[in-house]
Amino acid sequence: MSNPPLKAALIPVTPLQQNCTLLWCTATNKGAFVDPGGDLSKLKAAAAQHGVTIEKILITHGHIDHCGEAGTLAKELDVKIEGPQEADRFWISRLDEDGRKYGIDGHVFEPDRWLENGDTVTVGDLVLDVYHCPGHTPGHVVFHHAPSKLAIVGDVLFQGSIGRTDFPMGNHQDLIDAITGRLWPLGGDTAFVPGHGAMSTFAHERRSNPYVADQVTGVTA
Repeated sequence: MSNPPLKAALIPVTPLQQNCTLLWCTATNKGAFVDPGGDLSKLKAAAAQHGVTIEKILITHGHIDHCGEAGTLAKELDVKIEGPQEADRFWISRLDEDGRKYGIDGHVFEPDRWLENGDTVTVGDLVLDVYHCPGHTPGHVVFHHAPSKLAIVGDVLFQGSIGRTDFPMGNHQDLIDAITGRLWPLGGDTAFVPGHGAMSTFAHERRSNPYVADQVTGVTA
């Protein structure tokens, strides 16, 4: 496809090297930051470099490396924040405290829109589907653009691993159920952006991921 409807750039931010995604609609050059946890000057420079006008911020979950400075950026750009699901209010309310603990700038904010499973979000002319995938955090959501076969999954799934569930309100079985029940049906040829590390595909993880490969979970469909 010479000019795909969606383009994306990964920008690692914070000392935890969290993948902030700059995604944009090629028809309008309007875009969004997904999980702008920090390093705001680097993010704004990336948007300018690609000629993208940021119209909103999307959040997968409330951990500080994913959204510590989202509220600050939203004010600077005068845009709204959508996501995560409201159960992650628990984590967002702790951002100032967690910032001091981890040495990362973190500021409590209130999203303009909490998201639920089955919702959609728009970026320019793009429409992304929202999937509630709890386990790593209770209100974690995933964004999926079906025409591009691309998912932004935060800390639900990684190349060769899965999200931690030993934090407060984590739940290992919920995480496994979300991956197998909500991500796998999106199709093996779906590429995904994880919260940390390299991209992969659902098919690759179903073959080789030691936590959620089909031979481990018993999923066959």
